[in-house]
Amino acid sequence: MRNKKKLLIEQLDQKLKPFQETEMILIPDKGWIHTIRTTLNMTMAQLGNKLNITRQGVKSIEESEAKGTISIKSLKEVGKVLDLKLVYGFVPKDGTIDNLISLKAERLARKIVLRTHQNMKLEDQGIHNDKINQSIIDLTNEIKREMRKSLWD
Repeated sequence: MRNKKKLLIEQLDQKLKPFQETEMILIPDKGWIHTIRTTLNMTMAQLGNKLNITRQGVKSIEESEAKGTISIKSLKEVGKVLDLKLVYGFVPKDGTIDNLISLKAERLARKIVLRTHQNMKLEDQGIHNDKINQSIIDLTNEIKREMRKSLWD
């Protein structure tokens, strides 16, 4: 089962890898639709004709994209009439899904170990920093292996 999880993580990382370079792309203030339409020297009326909507409908679509409230369906429709393909995905902030899992596992392990250490200290049974750090590493690896659901709490 663990190998299957590891394989799934590796496969997902491979699927997301092409998106990593897109992280640096800045979205235009007025949105992609407005930017592309104006760059192509296309009027709202012309785009509206292609979409079978009014000029005001195009303005509404452009505004909703700029506000981040547009639907994926609408983006696909606009892309289709402009002979463009909509591409979307997620980019892990720390490079890969595996890194994301590692960071979450380490945070959870640190929280558990330090809480346990605090209780032991209160009972005058504290442990040295080296032992604490090793405990965090060991627990991190265990959490990653088990893919505990508590990672996402």
